[in-house]
Amino acid sequence: MADTSTSTTKRPHVVVLGGGFGGIAAVRKLKRADVDVTLIDRHTYNTFQPLLYQVATASLNPGDVTWFLRAIRAKQDNVRFVKGVVLTADHTTRTLGLQSGQTISYDYLIIAAGVTTNFFGIPGAEEFSMPLYKRSQALAVRDRMFAALENAVVNRVDEDLRIIVVGGGATGVETAGAFAELRNNDMPTTYPELDTAKIHITLVEMGEHVLAPFHPKLREYARKALVKRDVDLRLGTAVKEVREDGVVVMTGDKEEFLEAGIVVWASGITAHDTVKGWNVPQGRGGRIEVDEHWKVKGLDKVYAIGDVAISPATLPQLAQPAIQGGKHVAKVIAKEQKGKKVKPFKYSDKGTMATIGRASAIAQIKGLPRLTGFPAWFIWVALHVATLLGNRNRFATMINLTAKYLAWGSHNAIVGETPIIIADKPETVSALEGRYGEGAATTKAAARKAAEATAAGGFEAIKQAPQDD
Repeated sequence: MADTSTSTTKRPHVVVLGGGFGGIAAVRKLKRADVDVTLIDRHTYNTFQPLLYQVATASLNPGDVTWFLRAIRAKQDNVRFVKGVVLTADHTTRTLGLQSGQTISYDYLIIAAGVTTNFFGIPGAEEFSMPLYKRSQALAVRDRMFAALENAVVNRVDEDLRIIVVGGGATGVETAGAFAELRNNDMPTTYPELDTAKIHITLVEMGEHVLAPFHPKLREYARKALVKRDVDLRLGTAVKEVREDGVVVMTGDKEEFLEAGIVVWASGITAHDTVKGWNVPQGRGGRIEVDEHWKVKGLDKVYAIGDVAISPATLPQLAQPAIQGGKHVAKVIAKEQKGKKVKPFKYSDKGTMATIGRASAIAQIKGLPRLTGFPAWFIWVALHVATLLGNRNRFATMINLTAKYLAWGSHNAIVGETPIIIADKPETVSALEGRYGEGAATTKAAARKAAEATAAGGFEAIKQAPQDD
């Protein structure tokens, strides 16, 4: 293997695995430290995961929520980036083996690799459901949704179409709410052929509440906001199996099959399988066990931060613990170069938020009363935009969210490619098809009249055919 550790100085070499919230925080905190830093990630970009559901529901471009990791050198010249997947770690020789065949040596190692989707061993979940943890997954959900809608227009105009979201945490609630608003606000205009009453958004949660970590008052607000948007809430309901055409659920002693075209999996996390080759102590969910300084138990100068780590204190799986953890570890390393020590990590809880849709959110923020509705939603938007990496991302996201939430007359979804739809049965489509009714479904009678008119006398006959206003 080639050794790619190219530091030409004798300064300590800090290797950071993962360019997420924690990894970036650690790298930036080391800007003025007397060290060289190498950032390793399997992708060339950072993904702002809290807004991935907006990509999946056609409100944001993938580029709005991703940031080029190599751009970190613009304001920090003691860092370099390596694209790669770490397969092995030898903590005796302090070397990492990459999938590419490269070897990277380190003096300090910060593991900030994040986590991935946990399917809990449920039959069919990994095979047939769609996670929402990466940019490619968000795009897959978006394109699958529009492909299903286009197919429904041609082949299933009189049938029901269901999207199931599994998991009542923030990601599940926000995704279900966004799907519902897309159906309620946009589809009567963009898909007039379909009856929105036949398009169902179902949220399945094993617990008795959505957003369980929040105060009961806020949980109840979120529940009512989802119901108001006609989200089919299935609380106290466990997923027993995911099939290609739907989900088997269990509510109490009652088993039920819910037919669905799309199943979005927004429940549970676990460490990446590659962590098993890193020779670190793993606990629940494969996460790495650390002490009060985020130092990996039993290893010297090896740290783990963020969701991939299990700390002595119970911390929420949010961005702030990862960011604060990254800064703390960087401080530990910088101080150690000067022969100094720092106090154990203490988490500063800044609060948490979740949004349900336009002007509807909940917020528990330190120093403020519990917020709901527009005030919580405004803070949610402002904070998420401000937290994005890079001004281009902030401007683009602000423009697209403004178009979605404030430009009421616009229904310009951000779409990708969908496959050509082949009709199950030959049919004649008239020039007026899709204009019947009041923005809901094209009635069978109207469609039949247009088809008969086409056969009888061409375009002039179509113009004279009876229509519904």
